[in-house]
Amino acid sequence: MKLLSLFKLNLDLPAWRSRNYRLYFAGQALSMTGNFMTQVAVLWLIYQLTDSALLLGIAGFFGQLPVFALAPISGILADRYNRHRLLLLFQIAGISVSVILTVITFLGLANFWTLLTLSTLLGLLKGLDVPVRHAFVSDMVNRELMANAIALNAAFLNGARLIGPALGGILIAKFGAGYCFLYDSLSYIVAIWAIAAMQITPRPVEIQTSDPWRKLQEGFQYAYHFLPVRSILLLLATASLVGMSYTTLLPIFAVEVLHGGSETLGFLTAAAAMGSVFACVYLSFRQNIVGLERLIAFCPAIMGVGFICFSVSQVFWISQLALVMVGWSSTLQVAASNTLLQFIVEDSKRGRVMSFYAMCFMGMAPFGNLLAGTLANYLKAPNTLILGGVICILGSLLFLQQLPQLAKLIHFRTNPVAN
Repeated sequence: MKLLSLFKLNLDLPAWRSRNYRLYFAGQALSMTGNFMTQVAVLWLIYQLTDSALLLGIAGFFGQLPVFALAPISGILADRYNRHRLLLLFQIAGISVSVILTVITFLGLANFWTLLTLSTLLGLLKGLDVPVRHAFVSDMVNRELMANAIALNAAFLNGARLIGPALGGILIAKFGAGYCFLYDSLSYIVAIWAIAAMQITPRPVEIQTSDPWRKLQEGFQYAYHFLPVRSILLLLATASLVGMSYTTLLPIFAVEVLHGGSETLGFLTAAAAMGSVFACVYLSFRQNIVGLERLIAFCPAIMGVGFICFSVSQVFWISQLALVMVGWSSTLQVAASNTLLQFIVEDSKRGRVMSFYAMCFMGMAPFGNLLAGTLANYLKAPNTLILGGVICILGSLLFLQQLPQLAKLIHFRTNPVAN
């Protein structure tokens, strides 16, 4: 009976107390899975049509670059306008692109330029959507539930990253890429309904008297001069640039180092995603933000050690364990940084700070991929990852200097009366 009571207690996720969050989770869990299926299907179609790795890389670059370019604009929108309506608008735009992809694929009208254009449009929407989505968490739930809601967001995002490509591969093999786009279109309907059904208390929005460029400068100055925010963002950008792009080099390790094939690559990818899921499960059951600053500090070092172990390993199961460590630590850093930033920043600047977060996290992907590929061409893939691991470890050591100030700030924010 005691074990049963403990099990029930552990399943009492705080964010589930919010009706708004339950609706959001149900809709986005399906929609995110569809988004990852679409990414796989678009790249598969492009490679099938062109048989060109170069064109495949170009499509991936243009699909990711808008996140970096448009995130600041989205941050301004998130601070100046109703986030609930913005998110709904972006979902409607997303289903429009998905329906077009579905129609042209089933009619046999898909070609490289059409797919590149639509893939870029999806990237543009992602660049606008991500900062608004992160800032919207504070509108959905109260401050006490925010940390758990952000952790659950990371959980279903990584779950979708694990399940979506797998389901997409099965659908492509059995029925064709068009059915991935069809699923994505149908999942958008559920997501739009869920967002529309939320009951969001209107929040005060800024009076629109100043120009957007001034608002962007104001947000940048706030993030730069607020040392804890600057430190978190710089560490995240460093880890994302030299670490998150390791997936670009995985095919080389699968074939040349581990002497495998597509199956080996699939297991390596799944190992990293499994580590991410373990991290999200752990974060989902945390009740407060105390200690997150230590996670942020040590996770890049753990990720760096994982990269070094993976680079020198020639044994498949050791390589898998190293990637579980990488997936676990990288997800903990990303989710903990998200939670802590949202907790310590001013409400009026939340959207802009989260846009910088998106730039440092997702926006570094195209540059990191380019850097990893270039270095691997000259230094070889294992040496490139070892170098990235060393830089991650150095970043952790530098960030450790900010721990006392961060801990003091967290204590002040969590115990305002005592202070």
